[in-house]
Amino acid sequence: MVELAAVPVQSGLPVVRAVRYVEPLREGGSLPGLVEGDDLGTYVVKFRGAGQGPKTLVAEIVVGELARRLGIRVPDLVLADLDEAIARREPDPEIQALLLASVGLNLGMDFLPRSLGYDGHGRRADAVDAARVLWLDALTVNVDRSWRNPNLLTWHGNLWAIDHGAALLFQHTWPGVDAFAVRPYAIDDHVLAFAADRLAAVDAELAPQVTPSVLAQILALVPDDWLPEVPALPGAGPDTVRQHYVDHLAARAAASASWLPRAAA
Repeated sequence: MVELAAVPVQSGLPVVRAVRYVEPLREGGSLPGLVEGDDLGTYVVKFRGAGQGPKTLVAEIVVGELARRLGIRVPDLVLADLDEAIARREPDPEIQALLLASVGLNLGMDFLPRSLGYDGHGRRADAVDAARVLWLDALTVNVDRSWRNPNLLTWHGNLWAIDHGAALLFQHTWPGVDAFAVRPYAIDDHVLAFAADRLAAVDAELAPQVTPSVLAQILALVPDDWLPEVPALPGAGPDTVRQHYVDHLAARAAASASWLPRAAA
């Protein structure tokens, strides 16, 4: 086992030290990997040095932790501290390059052993659970929950949502807060579109819970150096950038009547 020095962290997420890189999970475009931690847990880790960059990790934290507060099942999140010695022991050159570019803190998601991918065929998910995930995707404009790539698991008979890196589209272009707040969300290709008739009831329950205070608590979990620069706020510090995220998401939650999908295709 590699002895690692303590790492200062500006986040409330637990820190787990990686002790072994187990294997790559090549289903994901960012080449996440299965990693063992010093807490004896196993995690699916998304690496900071992957091509999508830290914005993907920001989206994973913000959407995942918001889901948790709304009662939507998501794996527990940790910060996975990767040591250079572990990276250099990896024989595959592509993976080694990724690990070396990701030395330090990365994002880990609790591995759900023996879970099964959900694709909507056969037994459908519980309609209320499905509607809650669909609502969350509409709020955060998650474009990666289609029939082709559901990013859903069934574990112990329940629906679990994973892989939220493609959400929060606004952080890639930073439209005005008002424009993002009313952006429509198409569900024609969404794997959970069958639950759209329950969205109005779910919206009445969940939208009031997405408050600036809750969002600020969640953004505080994001490490400072993962936060992107905002073109409209050159030189802005981390707290200002966090507030910009809060403003976008709070405005969208308050304007749900403008974007809430009304019916399944």
